[in-house]
Amino acid sequence: MARINLLPWRAELRKEKQKEFLSFIAFAAIFGLLVMYLFHMYMESQISTQLERNKYIKDQTVIVEKKIKEIAILDEKREQLKTRMELIQRLQHSRPEVVHLFDEIPKVVPEGLHLTSIKRNGNLLTITGKAEASTRITSFLRNIDKSKWLGVPDLSDIQADEKSPVPSHDFTVTVKLKSSEIDEDKKKKNKRKGKK
Repeated sequence: MARINLLPWRAELRKEKQKEFLSFIAFAAIFGLLVMYLFHMYMESQISTQLERNKYIKDQTVIVEKKIKEIAILDEKREQLKTRMELIQRLQHSRPEVVHLFDEIPKVVPEGLHLTSIKRNGNLLTITGKAEASTRITSFLRNIDKSKWLGVPDLSDIQADEKSPVPSHDFTVTVKLKSSEIDEDKKKKNKRKGKK
């Protein structure tokens, strides 16, 4: 019987399979490295794209902030112009008011009463004077109340002047101008309309 030695054939097969296994491992390692490199490149491109987007957003934010500042400055200028226009309109409106005031005061002052001073502060008049009797002051207050240019009078001070040889009374009256009251009512109505 002939003996066949199969050991070298098996050893060669084992060596061949080992070579295939090593080549497969080398191929897998190369493929893994290639995949890792491609993934790395992809992530780098994503990061650079995101950085570009961030830079664009920052640039646009700076531009928008500049525009917001410009708008704020323009709003401030607009408010200043609005205030000036309102002041000019009030001055234009109050021009004839002084004439009416000087025309109205002699009409409301009764006989036996004379004025020592008239002071205007905004839309308030402070009138001081002397009267022969308190009834003259009462008449003066009624006349002011009936006036179409002068508002409701407020008698804040009345004193008998005992030093004077002729009996008299010193008084102080505060009066609000009616045209100013009308202007304030208009402003309040406009504000209410603006809120609605």
